[in-house]
Amino acid sequence: MRPILSLHLRAICFFANNRSPVWLSPLRSFCYGGQGSDKENSTNKSEGSKLFPQNEATDRGRDEDVDDNDDKLDSEQIPVETLLGFPSEAEKADGFEEFSSTYRNRCQVKSEAQKLFEILQQDGPGYNAQQVLDEMKPKLSNALVREVLFRILISINDVNKSRCAKMASKFFAWSADQSNYSHNTSIYNLTMKIFAESESLTAMGWLLEEMLEKGLPVTARTFNILISSCLESGMARKVIERFMMARTFNYRPFKHSFNAILHSLLNLNQYRLIEWVYQQMLQRGHTPDVLTYNIVLRAKYLLGKLDQFHRLLDEMGRNGLAPDLHTYNLLLHVLGKGDKPLAALNLLNYMRDVGCVPSVLHFTNLIDGLSRAGNLEACKYFYGEMMKMGCEPDVVCYTVMITSYVLAGKFEDARELFDQMLVKGHLPNVYTYNTIIKGLCCMGRFQEACDMLKQMGSRGCVPNFSVYCNLVWRLRHAGKVAEATDVVNYMVEKGQYLHLVSRFKFYNR
Repeated sequence: MRPILSLHLRAICFFANNRSPVWLSPLRSFCYGGQGSDKENSTNKSEGSKLFPQNEATDRGRDEDVDDNDDKLDSEQIPVETLLGFPSEAEKADGFEEFSSTYRNRCQVKSEAQKLFEILQQDGPGYNAQQVLDEMKPKLSNALVREVLFRILISINDVNKSRCAKMASKFFAWSADQSNYSHNTSIYNLTMKIFAESESLTAMGWLLEEMLEKGLPVTARTFNILISSCLESGMARKVIERFMMARTFNYRPFKHSFNAILHSLLNLNQYRLIEWVYQQMLQRGHTPDVLTYNIVLRAKYLLGKLDQFHRLLDEMGRNGLAPDLHTYNLLLHVLGKGDKPLAALNLLNYMRDVGCVPSVLHFTNLIDGLSRAGNLEACKYFYGEMMKMGCEPDVVCYTVMITSYVLAGKFEDARELFDQMLVKGHLPNVYTYNTIIKGLCCMGRFQEACDMLKQMGSRGCVPNFSVYCNLVWRLRHAGKVAEATDVVNYMVEKGQYLHLVSRFKFYNR
């Protein structure tokens, strides 16, 4: 890749103490191209037109059968954490992490938990579960209490919500009164999750207040559970303010509570709340860091507020903050999706000039954006440049490039890359398979698509519900109702997503 930046672009970075790059001028000069064309940014138009021919039709080669499931799946190919570099799953720090397989694997604890759960289920007229538990005198631990609560959580359905909430409440209160035992944050979070699933907002509120009174650390997991339940009720801002003021809010591994809150809101797709929290942060005298800007930039972009996106880049520069590798990830994706390959090339060269060597992650984000813009030629170009730099594609990069071929109607090229991926030892993920299945269906090769679904399991990749929906929808769209029914039968036989079978309206067991 030849550096093509002009001197005035190179001059926007200087070195503090001759070592650390300090960003002075905004990178909007690269991404402002979203408002104009690459031709305006190019110093060599003829060369640029050869490398990146403008599409006669942006959507050329895209099939018209893309449904909501495909859009959802495509948008999830590159997680937010990958784009912005968040500490992944902050809630794991509180021990909640799927209720810890370490505990679940202890047969004695599981056996004891099952006994207690069965006693709780019998509670009612003529049977006092709490009295029975008192007589049993079980030796309580956080592991045992967690297992009992977990059983209550997974038993919740539309019919028994109220009963499960009462069961959890009674067991939580009873266990708290036992000697030599006290609830930790993880137990509070799990109980709160039960109340959330049971739509018991009031109970969630008193649990939070009790945690704060006892000085227990309130974690990002606590926030996620609460805010998810309060969004529809219009209480979200009040809950957020409570967390802002909570002295026991354990916001690690984030720098401060505002970043933890912003991160959670981004995972919940609450972009307007992110804007509000950011303003609250500034009003309270807190200084944003690079992660803060990365989150807010992402929110502004997804809200379509490009002018504010650019102004935020300016503000970041004025505050003396240099973009990190994750800021570049986002910028490259924005340029790609805006079909600005020459501006992206400039940015990649600029990155190298300031010591931020582009990685497979950066190329993947760029190719993903260009793919969404329908520019297959640019996708192929940057994929080739990445290989020349010695960056070996990973499973996400392969999947993005395979998707580019499928969307452009080049299925044989997609299949060739899929086979190459297997030869090089990369196991396809669920998104890779979903894209190949979609491509096979578009080619009318429905039997191969069904075979590919079954092949997933043999390679240790469990289909998600979107894969089933994608295949079933395309089979039905092609008039192959019997084959679609067979796919649903296969899902049921595997015991997968039984609670979602009713979504297939045509299906009768």
